[in-house]
Amino acid sequence: MATISDGDTQTAAPRPHRHLPGEEGTWVLILGDMTVFAVFFATYLYYRGEQPELFAESAQSLEPGFGVINTLLLLTSSLCVVIGIRAVRRRRTRLPPALFAGALACGLGFSAVKFVEYRELLSAGITPATNSFFMYYFVLTGLHFFHLVLGMGVLVYLIRVSRLPELGARRLAFMEGGACFWHMVDLLWIVLFPLLYLVR
Repeated sequence: MATISDGDTQTAAPRPHRHLPGEEGTWVLILGDMTVFAVFFATYLYYRGEQPELFAESAQSLEPGFGVINTLLLLTSSLCVVIGIRAVRRRRTRLPPALFAGALACGLGFSAVKFVEYRELLSAGITPATNSFFMYYFVLTGLHFFHLVLGMGVLVYLIRVSRLPELGARRLAFMEGGACFWHMVDLLWIVLFPLLYLVR
């Protein structure tokens, strides 16, 4: 611990307060989800190592442009959420709802792009039963999409609550936890995108 000397006396410098956003239960949920996804990622990489040619050839059927657009959408949405939560802490009542709505719009855009991608694959006769790669592709992206839908529900909650004139500490903690959940959705996609689309 750092000390401040004043002549013959020394006093301990106060430690900066570290704030953990959200509640403990939220972090248990987030860490549990990330652990499950980590197991799926490890399983995917194992079977990819068993059939590298099949996985590499199958990945060429994916359009990386869809993944790039969705990555940019989620990064933009996370930025909106970060700025929105900061505005809430500073008690700015007009800015946060617009920022959370912008994040929600990005989530809807992600959904639209994913539906187009799924439609193109299915119309080409590619399904989860095609081979191991596409089984993992649909399972992993489907699970992520499920979390995205949950996250968009959280964003609707953030929009509604951020319009309230007064926010208590508990409600603010719920908002911070919801923001962390949305960041987890973004983080999972940042791992999924190169894993499925780019790694050859």
